[in-house]
Amino acid sequence: MANVLVIRLSAIGDVAMTIPVIYSAAKANPQDSFTVLTQSFLMPIFLHRPSNVNIIGINTKTSEKTLCGLLRFATAFSRYDYDLVLDLHNVIRTKIIRTFFQWRKRPVYVLDKARKEREALTRMYHKKLKPLPLMTERYADVFRKGGLKYEDTFRTLFSEEKPDRKALESIAGVKQEPWVGIAPFAKHRGKIYPLEAMEEVVAVLSKKKHFRLFLFGGRGKEEEMLARWEAKYPHVKSMVGICSLDQELMLISRLDVLLCMDSANMHFASLVGTPVLSIWGATHPYSGFYGYHQDLENAIQLDLPCRPCSIYGEKKCYRGDWACMTQILPMDVVKRVEAFLQKQQTDRDENHYKS
Repeated sequence: MANVLVIRLSAIGDVAMTIPVIYSAAKANPQDSFTVLTQSFLMPIFLHRPSNVNIIGINTKTSEKTLCGLLRFATAFSRYDYDLVLDLHNVIRTKIIRTFFQWRKRPVYVLDKARKEREALTRMYHKKLKPLPLMTERYADVFRKGGLKYEDTFRTLFSEEKPDRKALESIAGVKQEPWVGIAPFAKHRGKIYPLEAMEEVVAVLSKKKHFRLFLFGGRGKEEEMLARWEAKYPHVKSMVGICSLDQELMLISRLDVLLCMDSANMHFASLVGTPVLSIWGATHPYSGFYGYHQDLENAIQLDLPCRPCSIYGEKKCYRGDWACMTQILPMDVVKRVEAFLQKQQTDRDENHYKS
């Protein structure tokens, strides 16, 4: 029986992508115990985890923000008796933490970030536009290198325990029509569809009485914008400030589709088995950050010679006009949503007929 430490501190979407791998590995190795070290505020997304998975929080925004704070944490934490350390992050902070375990002669296995392949994918000239392995597969490789069994068995956070319908109805109401989620924000400019264009998408979809729209975002300016959209358009409800993280996951699990960016919400939807229509600009699904078990045909993107220019979307636009986003027309996005929901309904009708 091995006691395994798994480290992934950030970002939100990256931590979410570890969950299918960690849960699958835990089920494949029931005799072993797994402890996940991640940011304290992300602990709630590890819902319905296997009994041999534990979560420990770290706070690199406050107590462990400074080098001294991190060293104090690593010194104390390394006294725990872990037999194996898996670093799924491979950044300075995790290097410091894992070094303390290496000093104690514990085996450590580290994520390969494929920096050369990423550079070839995003460089300005002579790009190598070919798909890189998904991050979930790179995470799984670390478990395999550590000598652990691995089989991809994860499907959804609610495989074993279904969402509480009554609790959900108190937040979102009774579902009587298709529910469409819209998450228009991302961390970097290169991953955000122009908000005036997204508002046009909301405006058109809200006029269709057979849809109900739920908006997802963060506090502050995002919350204010979504509140304006809610007040301005019918059949639209902003969920900012209404849901806890676990409740938001529960609601997303009941959506028929989530329209989103290359963002954490795409990965939240993937964790609960909800299909996404994701809009891609400076980044690209080929980078390996596409949603777990999502259909690549549902990516909304333009074929431009400058794409992708970035892995994370933080770089300035080479052209200066963000054509990768601005040339995606709002009505084209609306049509993709309508076509997706129509296909869903057709598939349901055919399955009902066959049964």
